[in-house]
Amino acid sequence: MTVPQIIEVIQSELKNKAWGITEQILEIHNPIFVDNKIQIENIVKNENEISVFIPIENEKFYLTFYINSEKMEIIGISTEPNISIYFKATSEELSETELQNFTKLEITKSWNKGELRKLGNTSHSFSCIIIEPNKKPNNFESKIAELIEELEKDKSGIQKLSENANGYIQVIMEFHNGNGMIGGPNLSEEIIKSLNGLKLSLDFDFYVSGNPYKS
Repeated sequence: MTVPQIIEVIQSELKNKAWGITEQILEIHNPIFVDNKIQIENIVKNENEISVFIPIENEKFYLTFYINSEKMEIIGISTEPNISIYFKATSEELSETELQNFTKLEITKSWNKGELRKLGNTSHSFSCIIIEPNKKPNNFESKIAELIEELEKDKSGIQKLSENANGYIQVIMEFHNGNGMIGGPNLSEEIIKSLNGLKLSLDFDFYVSGNPYKS
């Protein structure tokens, strides 16, 4: 399917509301349109199924459409959390540059102890580096697998960071509080083995926002 075809299928559903959940969501939230065209944050392809992440006004979670690309029809609709998964190494003794020197991987974000925070007038109490290979929306399993694949490109460097600084994987998930049941991530045996090989722990932060369903 082309992007215009995907947009046509989604906008048709938003107009006709063939799925009950579409009406439920539109009663409480507004998908983002620009120039009468639905905005797409990301398209994830998996064999004959594609997942399409639509941003919602004033929210961080997504309206997500699951489409059979061969039949060009919707097979599911849900709200999915905004998920950030990244490696983070912090230290009160080492500088930003010293932390970066432990690894050859590309650093996404960093700061030095004592630097002013972007928000507010307080300064950072520790130095930090962050590695986040993909910020686009996707499911938990895909995002953590992608991060682990990136970290394993420099396994020794990541292990040295864990030994010389506070190195771990940070997971932030921001859910729609539609019916009070947010669910949670699943850690497969393969993922657990990979984390053990990297000597990394996981830190989870869960948040909920948005309006509850009316019916």
